[in-house]
Amino acid sequence: MFDYHKLTATIIAQIEKGTDAWRMPWHKNAVADAPSFALPMNAATGANYQGMNILVFWSAANAMGYGSHVWATYKQWQSLGAQVRKSERGTFGIKWSAVKDRKAKDPANARPVLIPCGFIVFNAAQVDGWSGELPKAKADQLADLITPDARADAVVAATGADIRHGGTRAFYSPSLDFIGMPDHFRFGADTHGYYSTLLHELSHWTGAKSRCDRTFGSKFGDDTYAMEELVAELSAAFLCAATGISNEPRPDHAAYLASWLKVLKSDPKVLVTVASKAQAATNYILSNLQSPVTGDEDEDAAPLPIAA
Repeated sequence: MFDYHKLTATIIAQIEKGTDAWRMPWHKNAVADAPSFALPMNAATGANYQGMNILVFWSAANAMGYGSHVWATYKQWQSLGAQVRKSERGTFGIKWSAVKDRKAKDPANARPVLIPCGFIVFNAAQVDGWSGELPKAKADQLADLITPDARADAVVAATGADIRHGGTRAFYSPSLDFIGMPDHFRFGADTHGYYSTLLHELSHWTGAKSRCDRTFGSKFGDDTYAMEELVAELSAAFLCAATGISNEPRPDHAAYLASWLKVLKSDPKVLVTVASKAQAATNYILSNLQSPVTGDEDEDAAPLPIAA
């Protein structure tokens, strides 16, 4: 059975190290002089990576101080006329391959099962000879909007969500299906703080049965609330990166930190589950503007070994 610990241990360690400022690995400039956290992109295809791979590549860029959000496999860099330096170590990504369930009672008609496969990528900061030229982006209605605020406005408006302003709290009401937000003036000049908060609540909004129908199963028990908060936190980070909004720590991060760490340490697979649901929420929100394009399909994949 595959051991997910290697893909989650670094992120957990960075969360623990970030407790002083309540900064997580998915926050912009999580450490001093860290690169800006744009969505990780494949140099050969121009597509963005998805879900768990976003966290893994952000975490690696943060830990190693890479100044680029562009990645590719060894062969892809070669095809672009670039060469990975001999001393460089790659970063593992994860993708899923469908295979027949040989343990099923009726293998011929059984549903395929997904197994995790790994691929290794290198950051643009690890190669020589790359021109820096990226493939033309596919149709993206956000591309022509100059400011992050305008892009965030377009994303929010396209959802048609019921958003009501007033009071001092930001929340999503599942029973009444509306988002409550403080008035704009309460954020002062911090428009990015307003939008990152709104995108967090909008991520909660996607969990309704009529949208992503987000459930976690009974095995998570009392941790379900922490799981939902982490999904919204990650989805908001993905959306902030997509729109160019600066994602800063929320005031309630300190309160959630212990429960997040408890959940992540309880089962290494949890982070993959949370990241997948966060990506689904992100895709739902962006679906009225653009079709999500992933950078995970064309990697050279092989089943990842079981950790010793």
